[in-house]
Amino acid sequence: MAISLTESAANRVKSFLASRGQGIGLRLGVRRTGCSGFAYVVNYADEVRPGDVVFEDRGVKIVVDPDSLELIDGTTVDFVKQGLNEAFRFRNPNVKGECGCGESFSV
Repeated sequence: MAISLTESAANRVKSFLASRGQGIGLRLGVRRTGCSGFAYVVNYADEVRPGDVVFEDRGVKIVVDPDSLELIDGTTVDFVKQGLNEAFRFRNPNVKGECGCGESFSV
């Protein structure tokens, strides 16, 4: 089991945590929503909760709850900028389909 970050994503997390002045890493998860079933949830982690699984890649801790990990195991997280827009993007090998707007996915 693993979650990985591109260099761009790792740099974004590091710089945000530094400017925020607190936090231990990136918290990833999923929630039920949208037309395809699941959506990614991205937050900055301030703690490791009981049951959380912690990965480290490129000097950044990635914290995932065990229920979400089943759906996102093997995912690579990227951070992209396109003009004025910037966002985390996910390459999840478990995805079987995505909605047209790209906000939700199914496994």
